[in-house]
This record gives sequence, C-alpha cells and structure tokens, in this order.
Amino acid sequence: MYWMVMLLSLSLLALIGTGIYLEINPPAPNRNTRRRWKAVVGVNLLVFVGAQIGLLALGMQDAMAADAAVAKPDAGVSVGLGLALIGIGIPTALATIGAGIAVGPVGAASLAVISEKPELFGRTLIYLGLAEGIAIYGLVVTILMLGKIG
Repeated sequence: MYWMVMLLSLSLLALIGTGIYLEINPPAPNRNTRRRWKAVVGVNLLVFVGAQIGLLALGMQDAMAADAAVAKPDAGVSVGLGLALIGIGIPTALATIGAGIAVGPVGAASLAVISEKPELFGRTLIYLGLAEGIAIYGLVVTILMLGKIG
C-alpha cells in the first residue's frame, strides 16, 4: 500500500510542477504543442485519480481487517482514521477551490461596477460575500464531520 501512496504523491507533485512550468513558460499557440500538453496533464490526472481509487480500495480493506480487540487505543493514527481525516478535508479543499473560482470573476466585475457607479459598493460586497460563503459552508461541513469521528 505504501507504493500506492508514493505513486499518489509523485503524481500530485508532477501535476503541481507541470502547472508551475506552464505558468512560467506558456506553450506556443501551436496546435500540436497544446495537444501534447493536454495529453500529459490528462495522463497525470488519470494516474492520480486511479491511485486514489486504488488507495481507497486497498486502504478500506486494511481498515476493515483491523480487529477491535487487538487494536491498541494509544497506537497512534490508524489507516482507517487517516483515510477518514483525508475524507474530512476534501469538502474544505473543494469548497475553497470553488470559492476561489467564484471570487475571481465576481471581484473583477465588482471593481468594474464600482469604478462606474460608486454607490453600488454595498451590493458588490453582498455578491462577494455570497461567493466567499461557499468556503465557509465547506469548513462547517468539515467541522461537523470531525465531530462525528472524535
């Protein structure tokens, strides 16, 4: 199972590295270059998602195989608890990404509106607050889930 975690970590690092490289050196507008980078990122995402599914399948089997009488309460973090904590962090991560995607265009539009009509400042704050509320909902869900396993 450790090889699956290593594959997942390497795939994630490669995905982040590819994103940083493409941000610093954007590809030329050549169609073949774009197609190649789409293939590279697609294969990387496929490996990442496949490793996550494999880790979930193998980790769930390890977590279910642990006997309650044999398990020590002070043994540290088990595989099952680790997977539960990762699952609990996913709503916050996705909600934060969604809020970031939402706040970008809303903030740009708000600045454009305020530059033309400064009296609409209050309304634009409401829209920004609604977009940022998505992240708060994810945080609340995470806190509720943490209460369930604690």
